[in-house]
Amino acid sequence: MKKNDLEKDSVRRLKIDEGADDQRLDNYLMARLKGVPKSRIYKLVRGGEVRINGGRVDVGYRLKVGDEVRIPPVRMAAPVITPATHLPQGGLRLLPLILYRDDALIALNKPAGMAVHGGSGISRGVIEQLRLELPECRYMELVHRLDRETSGVLLVALKRRALVGLHAAMRDGKIEKRYLTLVAGRWPNPLQHVKLPLHKRVTEEGEKRVTVRDTGQTAHTIFRRLRGYAEFTLLEAELKTGRTHQIRVHTSHLGFPIAGDDKYGDFELNKRLAKRGLKRMFLHAAKLAFAHPISGERMTIEAPLPADLATFLDTLDHAQAI
Repeated sequence: MKKNDLEKDSVRRLKIDEGADDQRLDNYLMARLKGVPKSRIYKLVRGGEVRINGGRVDVGYRLKVGDEVRIPPVRMAAPVITPATHLPQGGLRLLPLILYRDDALIALNKPAGMAVHGGSGISRGVIEQLRLELPECRYMELVHRLDRETSGVLLVALKRRALVGLHAAMRDGKIEKRYLTLVAGRWPNPLQHVKLPLHKRVTEEGEKRVTVRDTGQTAHTIFRRLRGYAEFTLLEAELKTGRTHQIRVHTSHLGFPIAGDDKYGDFELNKRLAKRGLKRMFLHAAKLAFAHPISGERMTIEAPLPADLATFLDTLDHAQAI
């Protein structure tokens, strides 16, 4: 029997070092169980087959230096590559999309259609691709996440100190996050604070679903109306909290679903929009402003509206602007 086969058939006990400190357990496992569906990983944790220091934990558990992670024998399925419909054949090099880089962090203009990390049938995401393109970077971790169909500014830490500092800034609300989004309907207010608590659950298939619920987590979005059209409104959304799918659920709950949103949107409208040229969700992370985690210098990183979204807006300008 080959060594790799023996490893697959034996329990692994891994010690957490500084490189994985404060990482979510599910993300840690997905990086070490390549080819295993996310739903299977969630079942392993919920069933108690994955243990931390001998005890059961939730998939959202934050790892700590010195933790021992027990990973049971898991047969690795051959990875099934899901094509990203908005990426050219053969994949996409990410280095040309870097907006800013120093020895502590990278700011990348993430393309729509590319997941931030592999898993659940996706062989390679942004972080895996960057590691391939920058093998000299010994440390590289995502600072935050963007949905697969969301484009725009994404931060990647190249030092543990940078990751910890940026996470602390996020928890303290010291990172300014602004998105551009097009919603169906005519948004009534030039400036609107939306404070609707959000409840997140994960389905048996590992899919995240979020709803507005009184017992949910506090969520605060500031919407600014940028331009109105006959059927749509272009908004700037400023996140004061960073809940999963926050902008998408807030707009949808208020009756203004994001154009092209296949999870919380208007599905019949999305079909019509696809025929008119909008092939994906109109949500773009346009700006991040923060203090550099090492130098303290104030930084503003901006990503222009992608060509596909700008072109679609032009069709509205010509036919429907008000």
